Amino acid sequence: MDTDDSSNGISAYSDMCESMWWGTLGSVRPFPSFHPERDVSFLQQALEQKDVNTIVRILTNRSNAQRQSLVRAYKSFSQKELDGGLKKVLSGDVQSLIMGLMMTPEQFEAHRLHKAMEGVGTDEEILLEVLCTRTPQQLSDITAAYNQEFKQDLETDLLSETSGDFSKLIMALLKKGNGPAVVDQDLETFSEELKNKKPAAEIWINILTTRNPDHLKTVLSKLEIELDQTVDEALEGHFKGLLSGDLRKGLKTLVHSIQNKPMYLAQRIQNMKVPLLQGVMVSHSEEDLLSIRVAYLQATGTSLYTALQKQFKGELQQALLAICRAED
Repeated sequence: MDTDDSSNGISAYSDMCESMWWGTLGSVRPFPSFHPERDVSFLQQALEQKDVNTIVRILTNRSNAQRQSLVRAYKSFSQKELDGGLKKVLSGDVQSLIMGLMMTPEQFEAHRLHKAMEGVGTDEEILLEVLCTRTPQQLSDITAAYNQEFKQDLETDLLSETSGDFSKLIMALLKKGNGPAVVDQDLETFSEELKNKKPAAEIWINILTTRNPDHLKTVLSKLEIELDQTVDEALEGHFKGLLSGDLRKGLKTLVHSIQNKPMYLAQRIQNMKVPLLQGVMVSHSEEDLLSIRVAYLQATGTSLYTALQKQFKGELQQALLAICRAED
């Protein structure tokens, strides 16, 4: 029996929607005929039969709020945790993708940050991606989720994994705001700073992390006209050889994400590395993946859907295509 023919019932989604982050440019939407008890019945049968195809089909065609309803309904129905059953049946990349979908958005980002810092070395690019692309409220939610999930303080962990001006940038991003400011004043500040022989990182960090994105887009656009070069090129030349490479990379990443977040993320996933691809697709599936798809097509000349079809196969391909949703 096809679960997608189940009867109407989206109250579980409605109950949670106020706490969700999502905008209107997500590729994954609430399933219009959602009936958690029926889904749970199919899921239990699929878990018993190790039917990965059915598990993937159901869970990639439900919104995050609906998946959270399934977690509660499954526990009530079977007295068992759905996550435990999924981990027994799924493996490899499909398991990591589905388990990511089963987390709340803030839990998922918290896990990405934790993984970026565990073991030897730190994945600065993941730290920057999450911190640069999230709003102050989202970062507050992620911080709370991190502290709860790992019984550790996110700020303390970030400080222990970074140093110098790069650490100052990371802390500023974690606590960034959306305060008002005057475009011409910030423009003049940047222009004057670029004339200094000794770069002042704190000026860039302060302005880029305390203004709202629309304001910063305007400032950076005007600055490029004034300089007759991209801000990326200006930062590369201004900071090259004088400050840490991590700081230079961090400032450039922040500028890229402010100027065109979908393009920044589309370029991030062009190499099709599974952990990074899954991270971006799950994180943005209900927020702005449609915009990322458009940017991916602009950047590569190929739709993301086609690229996924060519790169992957089996249940992993099925899951990724379901999240991507359609050709562009």
